[in-house]
Amino acid sequence: MGEGNEKNILEKAIRRHGTGLAMQVSCVSIVINVVLSAFKVGAGILSHSGAMISDGIHSASDVFSTLIVMAGITMASRKSDREHPYGHERMECVAALLLSAVLFATGIAIGVSAVETIGSGPEKGGVIPGTLALGAAVISIVVKEWMFWYTRAAARKLKSGALMADAWHHRSDALSSVGALIGILGARMGMPVMDPLASFIICIFIVKAALDVFRDSMDKMVDKACDDETVRSIEQAVLDTRGVERVGSMKTRLFGSRIYVDLEIEADKSLMLEQAFGIAKEVHDTIEERFPQVKHCSVQVSPEGSTGLEGKEN
Repeated sequence: MGEGNEKNILEKAIRRHGTGLAMQVSCVSIVINVVLSAFKVGAGILSHSGAMISDGIHSASDVFSTLIVMAGITMASRKSDREHPYGHERMECVAALLLSAVLFATGIAIGVSAVETIGSGPEKGGVIPGTLALGAAVISIVVKEWMFWYTRAAARKLKSGALMADAWHHRSDALSSVGALIGILGARMGMPVMDPLASFIICIFIVKAALDVFRDSMDKMVDKACDDETVRSIEQAVLDTRGVERVGSMKTRLFGSRIYVDLEIEADKSLMLEQAFGIAKEVHDTIEERFPQVKHCSVQVSPEGSTGLEGKEN
């Protein structure tokens, strides 16, 4: 009972730390996006740049995506209850799926607008954007690229698909600002077609990022196995445990940002039941200590040479 309580306390502490870091990153994103979007829209109006105004509106949409992330992570961090005995980690995947849809829609909208602009032919006059719009585009690229790396670092640390999706949303905004910069430069140099061409190329990158986020989230929703490197690392940790003769079978599955492991190990058949139980417990504790992302590890002990017999009978 004591060890179980200690494990629950540790899990709660880890959950609180992860949620706190995610909320901190999300709050920083919201504040920066509000300030940046207001700055870009204002710069676009003052310098007569439609591209910069559109880019500012795009930055404002990031506030909505970050709110989705915060809601998803908050729900995912809730402890198990009677109706959800395995926890709520998959709610983070739902948030990531929603963000992938937002990313995809953003990319398609940029692409359609670019095609329509190219198809409409040369622009008819218009006011040449001022240098303020150029400065705003450069500042936006630097800030949004920093936000991408900042958010991605936290996402990797927390194994958070929702935060990773939000990071790619920041990258899409940086790419949008690159398009705006190229378009403004093109307009000032007498080549307005550069704007829609750059936007079309950007839409391809955004759509690809959306599909990557969608695929990763779906893998975690449908209990996909862990990557080969993680499986090999877990297996090696098991084999390093004293008393384990062989790993008979091992199954892993992703559950949101966490991992479930089902193991069948072989031990000396002359061991007493209490000794075999001790080996299984040591394997269980070793896996959960060395791999913090493992939420649950189930270990079954079989006499050496007995695993795989079921398959031979069929």
